Amino acid sequence: MLPFVPFVVERNLICNIANLDERGGKFRQFHLALGRLAAHGAAWTIKNHSPPCTAPLTWESTLSIPPMSTATVARNVWGQLRKERSESIYVATKAGRRLDSHVANGYNRVNLTAFVERSLKNLDAEAIDLLQLHCPPTDVYYMPETFGVLDDLVQAGKLRHYGVSVEKVEEALKAMEYPNVQTVQIIFNIFRQRPAELFFPEAMKRRIGILARVPLASGLLTGKLTAHSAFEEDDHRAFNRHGESFDRGETFSGVDYETGLQAVEELRALVPAGWTMPQFALRWILMHEAVTCTIPGAKNPAQAEDNAKAADLPSLSHEAMEKVRAVYESSIRSHVHNYW
Repeated sequence: MLPFVPFVVERNLICNIANLDERGGKFRQFHLALGRLAAHGAAWTIKNHSPPCTAPLTWESTLSIPPMSTATVARNVWGQLRKERSESIYVATKAGRRLDSHVANGYNRVNLTAFVERSLKNLDAEAIDLLQLHCPPTDVYYMPETFGVLDDLVQAGKLRHYGVSVEKVEEALKAMEYPNVQTVQIIFNIFRQRPAELFFPEAMKRRIGILARVPLASGLLTGKLTAHSAFEEDDHRAFNRHGESFDRGETFSGVDYETGLQAVEELRALVPAGWTMPQFALRWILMHEAVTCTIPGAKNPAQAEDNAKAADLPSLSHEAMEKVRAVYESSIRSHVHNYW
């Protein structure tokens, strides 16, 4: 098992296996992390719960801390980690989605500085190790002044590194033109394979860290969903299948639900004995050398532990990789490949 190095993320992620390569400012490859929002439900909303626990912070208690508010959870987790763990702890967060109107000109000096200051206050931290622009409108990638603001925040000691979270491959390629972009977070999974074609090789040339998000396609690639699965009304899997509220690629990776279920049945036959479907899907991602880290969600410690085991599983055979590709080409590609 890879070493446990906490990576506290103030808003979107708590990574359990992550690190920064201080020599080059890029990310080492530590394979697996945990998507925090999924640990509290798939709806991407903060619900009212009892106050956060104050038990000694372990893998299990980190996962079970219930959110009252983002700031409360951040302060609680960060404070406990600093007191109770000897490892180096890194902090990452995102910025931009708090804009009242999520438009390109909102990514300006005043707003970005305010977002950073708010996060620093929430975390009681001197600096954020990684700030990621949170899927900004495409026009932002053609606004060098925005990246200039991030450079200034690094110079001021507020940020140590910055990157972007993107919807489209084209956005990722454009973001890499800015020399101080350190990471790109992008949807990459068995149902979204296009990033591997051009973006991955370019990212490796530039030593850009890649965080593969939505690795289980909103649960489709867990193999647990069926045609009869029901989702709560505030779950994006119920209300955003056609992009009603935000980019439809965020929900089931843009794959039609029934089509996805059929493809999962084809994939199920490829899962080696003793593996779970999520482990197979995650190991497939880790077969790609360019991927620094993938961030599956988990609703409980058992799921997180099961996911983490994927990093220790044997490599998939060439034959298995080819069969996965064949499923993608025959059942999925036409639905997603040229959209993102």
